[in-house]
Amino acid sequence: MQKSTAASGKYLNIGNEGFRSIRNSEYVDKTGLIRFMNKCLDTPQKLICVSRPRRFGKSFATKMLCAYYSKGCDSKELFEDLQIAKDPAFAKNLNQYEVLYLDITLFLSTLKQDDMLVERMEQEIINDLGKVYPEVGKEQHLVDALCAFHERTEEKMILIIDEWDAMFRECKGQTHILDAYILLLRSLFKSSLTDQLFSGVYMTGILPIKKYGHESAVSDFYEYTMVDPCPLQEYIGFTETEVEMLCKKYQKDYALMQQWYDGYFVGGIHVYNPKSVMESILRNKFSSYWTKTETYEALRDYIDMNFDGLKDAVIDMLGGAVCEVDTGSFQNDMTSMKSKDDVLTLLIHLGYLAYDEEKQMVGIPNVEIRQEFIRAIKNGNRTELMRAIQRSDDILRATWQMDGGTVAELINEIHDEDTATVFYNNEQALRSVVKMAYLSSVDYYTKMEELSAGKGIADLVFYPKVGVDKPALLVELKWNKTKEAAIAQIKEKNYMNVLKNYHGNILLVGINYNQETKEHSCLIEKAFCNNP
Repeated sequence: MQKSTAASGKYLNIGNEGFRSIRNSEYVDKTGLIRFMNKCLDTPQKLICVSRPRRFGKSFATKMLCAYYSKGCDSKELFEDLQIAKDPAFAKNLNQYEVLYLDITLFLSTLKQDDMLVERMEQEIINDLGKVYPEVGKEQHLVDALCAFHERTEEKMILIIDEWDAMFRECKGQTHILDAYILLLRSLFKSSLTDQLFSGVYMTGILPIKKYGHESAVSDFYEYTMVDPCPLQEYIGFTETEVEMLCKKYQKDYALMQQWYDGYFVGGIHVYNPKSVMESILRNKFSSYWTKTETYEALRDYIDMNFDGLKDAVIDMLGGAVCEVDTGSFQNDMTSMKSKDDVLTLLIHLGYLAYDEEKQMVGIPNVEIRQEFIRAIKNGNRTELMRAIQRSDDILRATWQMDGGTVAELINEIHDEDTATVFYNNEQALRSVVKMAYLSSVDYYTKMEELSAGKGIADLVFYPKVGVDKPALLVELKWNKTKEAAIAQIKEKNYMNVLKNYHGNILLVGINYNQETKEHSCLIEKAFCNNP
């Protein structure tokens, strides 16, 4: 049989121009992913599916893989200064494979979305192969065309599919299209032909592989997700070391970069959103960049779902807390929501929540995403969530203005609306209400509870974040005593000692609850910490 001429086309051997464009700008070396894939080629682990949120570098990775593996181009100079060049298998696999690259979003944007969509997509790919090998173009189904291609070339190919799950997202409810797509995937990946046709397959998506009853559409894939990413966690986004390097190079404040874009803790490491980090450097401004690529409607709709416990979980997370989540029941789609856990798990995969796999806890990762939650809530139907946020904003503003009467009045409202009287009977319950009252503090402060300070334990300490021009807050809580007694305890026990590394204004906040009158009272005084 005649060997491949390595001709290129729209989908076959697209070359290295995409990766060359990436290398022409600031590039963070992620070529270790190539080393991982090289080890998987022609093994039972050769079917790889990596899911991660939008703007987390999925397409960058596929362009890198195309540049490295594709015949018909010479990519040595693009990789010779990168990590992969030190790998023993670097030269062995460089530009040695027929590579078929399929971007599912491209088909969805250029082909009519009717019952024949998948068939037209197959024909598009077959026609492209047929331009190089006319006999291949005679086939009606993609799997048959690939078999003819293999017979013609005597070679296996590498298949790269970008946004493989876009079909499920864009064609929700269109059963005929989705059934045809599932059959196409099964014909490629769940037959004896798979080992004959492919040395490796790399798929990217937002969601893990869809579950259909007890059997997935493509169950032979090894999946690496936001919930279970190991050992590919460092390729999901930028690592701490990489972001520190960028901040040093471009003279950016790393602490502010952390506040805005850190918070994803996957596989034991902190990961940053690459899109947001690079935009902040390019524009010389910390802002919400990743969320501008999306609309808040989807997040709003999920928050509006009336599942038990979802409202409380969202409020807690807005205040900087983390919540327990069971990710096991999630069906890997955007429509089969049956519980609070399903919604929270979906938001992990979409990038709106960060998941700690070891602790099985979830939380809002950073300032950027918290702003998106606030935007979604303001335009949603959960009025109680919006009221909680607005009230917390008002409490924080009143605290800065040293308006203890307003603070007490608003805390009374939270107590009346959100706390069952039977449980509101001790200082711990009071602490829970006050923490909810100050949930907006997460934008400005790092909150610490029950810290050893001076001669006692400070109830709540709010330390200003880097770049925030606000006073520190020391909050002392009392039960059936007085607001004055709370302030006196802060002073007598020298709680300001907890701020020994702080220099600036401090507000001492004393809050008391009178069980007989069922009223809160609040006194706020100003102090100054003159530590060097």
